[in-house]
Amino acid sequence: MRKLKVATLWFSGCSGCHMSLLDIDEMLIDLLDRIRFFNSPLTDLKSFPEDGVDVTLIEGAVANEEHLHLVKEAREKSKIVIALGDCAVTGNVPALRNGMSPDRMIEAIYGPEATTNGALPYEVVPRLLDRVRPVHEVIPVDHFLHGCPPPPDLIAKAILALLDGETPELVGEDLKFG
Repeated sequence: MRKLKVATLWFSGCSGCHMSLLDIDEMLIDLLDRIRFFNSPLTDLKSFPEDGVDVTLIEGAVANEEHLHLVKEAREKSKIVIALGDCAVTGNVPALRNGMSPDRMIEAIYGPEATTNGALPYEVVPRLLDRVRPVHEVIPVDHFLHGCPPPPDLIAKAILALLDGETPELVGEDLKFG
């Protein structure tokens, strides 16, 4: 039996969605016979797989140039993309900075000493985008798993449906935000 290739990405968010993924507990062990994780905080692999990925779960909003590059690469190399959690679906808390100048915000938070010769150190820190965006504003998304974070049962339900070749059917409480 071919294992489903699953990747996860973590952008601007709190990691709660990945924690919720881990909270599917024993089912995660059972799933390892049917899936293989790539490029994930769960595996610590740093580069997106060159060959096709079946499913990519994206946690967090797109907030910097690195996220923008990775989200486009993920869409190009993935059959199915899932926005995982309210930050990926709506922008949520990370989007509260929208309307502020990223450079002025960083200098106000970290002070002028955070600059290098009067400039922010973008050679080591990805440049923030002018606006934080939910994933679907940057790339087409196939499925949305709401919640802050999505409940483990909802994540498991979606993964099991995809493993069985079905479309995750999200109804009622599955569509709840927050």
